[in-house]
Amino acid sequence: MAPLKLTDKNLPQIAAADKTNIKVPTYPRDGDVKEGIVHVGVGGFHRSHLAVYVDHLMHHGVTDYAICGVGLQPFDAGMRDALRSQDHLYTVIERSAKGSFAHVIGSINSYLFAPDDREAVIAKMAHPDTHIVSLTITESGYYYNENTHELQSEHPDIQYDINPANEKNPRTTFGFLYAALARRHSQGLKPFTVMSCDNMQKNGSITRHMLESFARLRNPEMAKWIAEEGAFPNAMVDRITPQTSPTDKATLANDFGIEDSWPVVTEPFSQWVIEDRFSDGRPPFEKVGVQVVKNVHDVELFEKHKLRLLNGSHSSIGYPGQLAGFKYVHEVMENPVYRKFVQQMQQDEVKPLLPDIPGVNIDNYCRTLIERFSNPTIMDQIPRICLNASGKVPQFIMPSIAEAIWVTGPFRRLCFVAAAWFRYLQGVDDNGQPFEIDDPMRDELQARARAGGTSPWELLNIKSLFGDDLRGDKRFVETISTAMEEIARDGVMKTLPKYVD
Repeated sequence: MAPLKLTDKNLPQIAAADKTNIKVPTYPRDGDVKEGIVHVGVGGFHRSHLAVYVDHLMHHGVTDYAICGVGLQPFDAGMRDALRSQDHLYTVIERSAKGSFAHVIGSINSYLFAPDDREAVIAKMAHPDTHIVSLTITESGYYYNENTHELQSEHPDIQYDINPANEKNPRTTFGFLYAALARRHSQGLKPFTVMSCDNMQKNGSITRHMLESFARLRNPEMAKWIAEEGAFPNAMVDRITPQTSPTDKATLANDFGIEDSWPVVTEPFSQWVIEDRFSDGRPPFEKVGVQVVKNVHDVELFEKHKLRLLNGSHSSIGYPGQLAGFKYVHEVMENPVYRKFVQQMQQDEVKPLLPDIPGVNIDNYCRTLIERFSNPTIMDQIPRICLNASGKVPQFIMPSIAEAIWVTGPFRRLCFVAAAWFRYLQGVDDNGQPFEIDDPMRDELQARARAGGTSPWELLNIKSLFGDDLRGDKRFVETISTAMEEIARDGVMKTLPKYVD
């Protein structure tokens, strides 16, 4: 039997097909359903995370928070076309060693492509039914200067959007948010909550500061209203979501009988911790497993666990793994020495530095991470987790090293990871094969890495990435220098056993 095109009309047939593990929307998608969330940046992660939680809520009878997706960039046309061709339905495929599960998601009710109609996006955000505008726009979409922690106000896109003449034709997310909030203010409505779902520390606080800074450049009175009445909850998000491949589409058609232009492949695990700070109401997220906490401090505790353990371990897999010639994350974890290295780094060097969280067992969390990394069905590619390392390693690895310096704790394995990244930046693996580095600081980093050779100083002297606490510690400098020399001389896999007890 030929696969069925994913559409509203075909849902009954898909549900009734002689296939296992398919779940489809059983809730209404029109009529009384309201689109309470406008989401900017409909990519793989949004569709495996927030949209799935909202889908679960809709199965619980929550009808006021369906999603209107928004694409601001020309490259979003592909998502627009894929979703519109199938009534904004799509499939999430959860994969693990236990098998695959297909879930048709219906929480995205519509999609607006800003280059087609910018006014439609502003009007949608300003509509009284919109309670939350959520974001997955990646770090670059926030125009956040990592050095000054201020808005990149001189950026041409920001300069364009702060010109009142361009208010109806914005380019940036902040231009759209400001225009919509100004309209709501003039209509006497509450501001919608701006909810960042990006994987950034203090994502809500950064969003607030950037939008208020933007608003001050336009209208100080609006900035004051946003500061007093607006809400920007901080959140920690987690779900491994690789890029969708043509093979994934073919597997969905063959195994589940569904023809989907752009399915999402992900793991069974999902976590979302969010601060309970909303300006115009929110759905009952607690009903579907979201951890809603009292304040930003509580979010930061969970976030620290994730950044240091999950993201830090990803770094330990990615940069040495790329040098060693691995292609997928699970292949790294299949190597017993490498697996032991990751486990020991977690337990001996990272875990002792982490705060206790009531009800959270760190050992169980570590075991879950090892299980997730070992999932052979996700096919998570090493280059994906190596992306944009200049924004990752200083967050995921270096803070643990800095704290270990402070308490004179062990950090040999963490230094090995940092040394591997420094070597990785030269763009050649241990077999002499070149590879591409995808990083906004690539040119500077690569030039410094090649100039420095086996010395860390060229890179450590980038003050926007590394602090004096690292540069000034003799033990750290000697340890990372030794690791760099060993990796350069012997390669990752021959060096690694020296860092495993």
